[in-house]
Amino acid sequence: MKIICIGRNYAKHIEELANEKPENPVVFLKPDSAILPRKNPFFIPPFSDDVHYEVEVLIKINKVGKHIDAKFAHKYYDEIGLGIDFTARDVQQQCKEKGLPWEKAKAFDGSAVVGEFYPKENFDLDTLKFQLFKNDELVQDGNTNAMLWKTDELIAYVSQYFTLKKGDIIFTGTPAGVGKVAENDTLKGMIEGKEAFNIRVK
Repeated sequence: MKIICIGRNYAKHIEELANEKPENPVVFLKPDSAILPRKNPFFIPPFSDDVHYEVEVLIKINKVGKHIDAKFAHKYYDEIGLGIDFTARDVQQQCKEKGLPWEKAKAFDGSAVVGEFYPKENFDLDTLKFQLFKNDELVQDGNTNAMLWKTDELIAYVSQYFTLKKGDIIFTGTPAGVGKVAENDTLKGMIEGKEAFNIRVK
């Protein structure tokens, strides 16, 4: 399986990082070794002093697809979830300044939190509310109605470049409110009032 991540899919997050609004979705990958094992804490890597949380809605692909038309994209997933794209922001900035890829900042071991998955028919994917609490304080309050590209559009776009396979996970982008984590922080993700994950930082 592979993890396909979408960057810059929420306008306010683009603004908070002073990035340019892209003409097309920004796509990058994480290896399966990036997935944080269930019930494990997240360990801040020794190579970064500025790791940020980024809560995101997840889509789990349920069958093989290539060059998928957006109007048929809904047939390629039946579960949604919530996760975190951990980012070593200092390393990312160094890479961006040198025009280098982001993998060291985005794809390191444990950098992808994958929470519980739920049947998509239980939700309205166009107005899906999701939140991240840091030490019980609300830090990210998102709604998929603010996406620049909707889920089916992302599946159609990504499938032009990568064959989607059963079990692949798409991280659909993060809303504003990202910030630094520190040792002993707790991070809790909520999707429409349901707790999708709860992890400790070490």
